[in-house]
Amino acid sequence: MLEKFTPNQRLLVAVALSFIFFIGYTTIFPPKASNLEANTTNTAVSTVAAAQPETSAKEAVTDTQSASEVQTTATDTLTTVNSKEFTLKIDTLGRISSVILSNKKHNGKDGKLAELVSSVGAKPLYIRFADEALNAAASKTPYSSDLNNITLGENGKAVVTLTQNLPELTVTKTLTFYTDGHYDAKIALSNEKRYFVYLGQHPQVIEQMMTVVGGMIYSGDNLTTIFEDKDVEGRSIFTDVHFASSFDQYYASIIYGFSKETQVYVDRDAQSNPVTYLEGTNNFTFNGYIGPKEHKTLEAINPVLTNAIEYGWFTFVAAPIFKILMWLHGLLGNWGWSIIALTIIIRIFLYPLTHKGMVSMQKIKEIAPRIKEVQEKYKGDPARMNAAVMEMYKKHGANPLGGCLPLLLQIPVFFAIYRVLLNAVELQGAEWVMWVHDLSRMDPYYILPILMGATMYYQQKITPSNFTDPLQEKIFKFLPVIFTFFFFTFPAGLVLYWFVNNIFSIAQQYLVNKQFEAARAARHEAHLAEKHHEKD
Repeated sequence: MLEKFTPNQRLLVAVALSFIFFIGYTTIFPPKASNLEANTTNTAVSTVAAAQPETSAKEAVTDTQSASEVQTTATDTLTTVNSKEFTLKIDTLGRISSVILSNKKHNGKDGKLAELVSSVGAKPLYIRFADEALNAAASKTPYSSDLNNITLGENGKAVVTLTQNLPELTVTKTLTFYTDGHYDAKIALSNEKRYFVYLGQHPQVIEQMMTVVGGMIYSGDNLTTIFEDKDVEGRSIFTDVHFASSFDQYYASIIYGFSKETQVYVDRDAQSNPVTYLEGTNNFTFNGYIGPKEHKTLEAINPVLTNAIEYGWFTFVAAPIFKILMWLHGLLGNWGWSIIALTIIIRIFLYPLTHKGMVSMQKIKEIAPRIKEVQEKYKGDPARMNAAVMEMYKKHGANPLGGCLPLLLQIPVFFAIYRVLLNAVELQGAEWVMWVHDLSRMDPYYILPILMGATMYYQQKITPSNFTDPLQEKIFKFLPVIFTFFFFTFPAGLVLYWFVNNIFSIAQQYLVNKQFEAARAARHEAHLAEKHHEKD
């Protein structure tokens, strides 16, 4: 059927279908970041892995299995850390067993405060010993704490010391907690023993929407390796790691600040989800963070942590776009108006491209009847027909690719915006107008999606088209309806961007149409004047 479209029509259909495919595909298979685990990062540590005794792999598997088993053991709360933004609990096995955010903007759909520590899988700071007998004893021996209840003042910090007395071994964890959600950790063993420290599973606060969920290793020369839930096949070993993260759409548990020589393992659990753990030393120091992936917070703690905010394929475009969005929010103080201002900036930046595409479409529309005549005249000779059509394009300055390239060049920008607004935890609880109280969630009254669909329909109506097949025209006219239904469940901030973008597209198309109407009117008047002159 596509062969009946003009080149410009084929492009528009391709762009529309690619957008639909992108939305549908990322719903089922969220896009992966550059996954270099097999060919790049692991190569750097292959010598280290190969040098380990054969029992190492077996021990690592046992670690993962036992972590899940220990997780089912009933434990009591040993220490509670209270702050304005969160309440953190440490259990009698020395693990961070709970982190509850106090701000209601993070609440799940059930209205309950957000709990960032998963109820299943290994919990943060859990220690697993390679020696099975020692590990069995550790799983039954409770820690003691020098503090049972801590309240963090504003910009304050507090230190808690946990101690576990095992047969012929004493484990000491010294933890310093800060109000911004990060902590410092030091693990000291009285004797040298091989052990692993677990990162913990990712939070499960909200239903994920077309986003990557799982684990991340940020290592080497800015290499990002993503391990998605349900898609981990085996064990990977890394060194020179800047941080390890277990994350969902808005939140993360992160460990960072350890030495380059530290070996970081990513294994699979029974559901093929990633399980991340680090091999410790007798005096092992590192840092951690459990909380929202807010850019300003992560940057203030350690700039490298901003790389934990992952935008998928278009990170190279999305990251600077988000920085512009934050700058606009600093000026305007409202995320909704900042999105509108960002849309204006992007439209100005892309104006030459969009203008060129619109002008090309108008030129093709003007010569469409003549093109059709040429096609009819040489329909039995395809080579001659194509040559004649190209000559016609050249004569009238109409480039059949003129509408293609500008649109194709805009696609990375559009999808980058899509990823930014979908992953920005800053939009949580952000109000815009009277009926939009949370830009990170769908419009409860569907007003923005309907407005988006209406503007898309009107934009389509004033955009030149040269359909010759009525069925093709009907299908194309249904696209605004299809897109409207797609956008019903999208975050309001994302729909707002597309709505405002459509308004600017309509305005620009209107100006181009008026310019061509004026040019046609001028040519018509000149033609009449020439005829009148000939009569005289």
